[in-house]
Amino acid sequence: MATWQDFEQEAPDLAPAVRARFEANKHHVLATLRSDGSPRVSGIEVGFFGADVVLGSMHDAMKVRDLRRDARFALHSNPSDETLADGDSKLSGRAVELTDEAERAAYEAALPEPPPGPYDAFRLELEQVVHTTVEGDAVRISSWRPGEPVRRFERR
Repeated sequence: MATWQDFEQEAPDLAPAVRARFEANKHHVLATLRSDGSPRVSGIEVGFFGADVVLGSMHDAMKVRDLRRDARFALHSNPSDETLADGDSKLSGRAVELTDEAERAAYEAALPEPPPGPYDAFRLELEQVVHTTVEGDAVRISSWRPGEPVRRFERR
């Protein structure tokens, strides 16, 4: 597992494009696992705080319950439009709930405005980052895993 900062250090050419995709829109799509093992997709907001990517949610939402039970997640950036002009990014790994008072206070201090009510937040430990672009008739895929070089593929 790796932090966002680890990813930035290991893949400095890829990290800015991925971050730009998540910062281009407020809402993204989070996949979690329900108690019966089936997938659940939910809208989610994402932020970059220090070394981490953090998810914030209304307190005790179903996606929060899912992550508390099984921390595995997949997060898909909002692609904005059908052209994928700026690419399409995905993160996967495990979500770790922010429970430490100091960690929560730092998270709240970094927000543009305080949460409107009770909330839950998770920092993401990354297992894989994928960024896809479409250029002409080619689909270009860049994939990173902790401790490995970025792998690039092209499909036509």
